Amino acid sequence: MSREIHLLCRMNDGLLEAGCDEAGRGPLAGPVFAAAVILPDGFSHPRLNDSKQMSEKARNELRAVIEAEALAWAVEAVGPEEIDAVNILNASILGMQRAVLRLDPAPEFLLIDGNHFRPFGRYKSSDYRTVVHGDATYAAIAAASVLAKTHRDEYMRRLAAEYPQYGWDRNMGYPTREHIEAVRCYGYTPYHRKSFHPKELEPTLF
Repeated sequence: MSREIHLLCRMNDGLLEAGCDEAGRGPLAGPVFAAAVILPDGFSHPRLNDSKQMSEKARNELRAVIEAEALAWAVEAVGPEEIDAVNILNASILGMQRAVLRLDPAPEFLLIDGNHFRPFGRYKSSDYRTVVHGDATYAAIAAASVLAKTHRDEYMRRLAAEYPQYGWDRNMGYPTREHIEAVRCYGYTPYHRKSFHPKELEPTLF
């Protein structure tokens, strides 16, 4: 029997809040995906949690529920070239900012997973709060984590059809042994992040 999970609904009663999260900061290939979600008052689901703690089946089921019941949601992808240009942390923040700007209605307050964000547009430092492990604390952040993860996985499976030798339908671009060996054998693709070099792929001096 699955354990029911209780996440906090809101930080500020009376304000329209959006939860924000990203997926794909660690892979060698593919974009980082970011999502922003505004949930209706009282929204709850017994299986909603940090997407990393959920099975693929549960994530896909929750994605359908979230996209149907959210007041607003948006997902943005920041590609490898931009990641290499601004670094992965800044790319993740940009993705979340772009997702927020697509929400209608516009949120009044932002809950951000992690400990890094920055003011932008109408949102000053007093208009958002970063929350470490926020995807296991607030329902809106957990919902954003589910959308970011499922949309990214779906995208990487499409890329895997173009480059099947890298196993992206299984490793989602992360530096697994299979992926690293494929890079050694076939080289990098246009979807690889040039600024990411795991130790196994660094050239040796001797």
